[in-house]
Amino acid sequence: MTAVTRAEALVAVDRLRSGGATAIGAWIQAATELFGQVQSAQRHAILLTDGKIEGEPPAALQQALAAARGRFQCDCRGIGQDWVVDELREISTALMGTVDIVAKPDDLEADFEAMMQAAMSRGVPDARLRIWTPQGSEVLFVRQVAPTVEDITSTGVQTTPLVREFPTGAWSDESRDYHVAVRVPVAPLGNERLAARVELVVNDEVRAKSLVKAVWSADTDLTTRIDPAVAHYTGQAKLADTIQKGLAAKASGDERTATVLLGEAAKLAHDSGNENTTRLLEKVVDVVDADTGTVRLKRNVEKTDEMALDTRSTKTTRIRREP
Repeated sequence: MTAVTRAEALVAVDRLRSGGATAIGAWIQAATELFGQVQSAQRHAILLTDGKIEGEPPAALQQALAAARGRFQCDCRGIGQDWVVDELREISTALMGTVDIVAKPDDLEADFEAMMQAAMSRGVPDARLRIWTPQGSEVLFVRQVAPTVEDITSTGVQTTPLVREFPTGAWSDESRDYHVAVRVPVAPLGNERLAARVELVVNDEVRAKSLVKAVWSADTDLTTRIDPAVAHYTGQAKLADTIQKGLAAKASGDERTATVLLGEAAKLAHDSGNENTTRLLEKVVDVVDADTGTVRLKRNVEKTDEMALDTRSTKTTRIRREP
């Protein structure tokens, strides 16, 4: 980037003219082709839209995402209120990016700058979770649970009969939490076996690893105890799902179901200390009693407040550590 290329970019942007309907699949295809022309460790795109997909057939987005997976990361932002949260969430999940709302155009510059700074700070272009399981075992799911909930199970690539690798995208100086579930074969009481080996791999070099062991026991104090971190993040995943289902029920006119679900979400957010989600919920419902999950739907709610709750429902809070 030089003064000359900056000037050339300004001229190019000034020549752009809008027209037609929103065609995000075509945009993703064009971005994929563009990234294919350059050699770069960092491949990052920002998708901005103020509308829903109307200018292309439904299959276009799926075809574009299939070709773009693993080629670049994409942060998605919806501007205003005439776009569809589920469309952008599908794209950000497939392309290992983030999704959020920019309710007011005046906020776009600051949000754009923050996304660019985050992208430029990623010193590790590609990190993968490598999971080995012994013969007869099965990986049930792999989820990122902090800082956001992202199910990456379907992204796994079988590299050997016993090893699957899961891409996690580019990293900066940050911490992420993952939840891995493994089914193991039945064994006699008292047995201890290796259930999985989990490694963090960068450029085919193992940077960290841990062993997961399974122990068979008849002691109910052991077999019924849930690890606090597992319980916390399972609750955070349930919180995101409950919010999305509650908002969908509200949009369909089923206020009774919406009230029940958003009340459950208010209790989950309160119990886990997720204050950001609680504040977002309070713009959509009146929280009568957070301990019991009693809420009332608000009237005349701004659509952008509902969309903000939806897009940010997957943001989690880390488990509280005892002093």
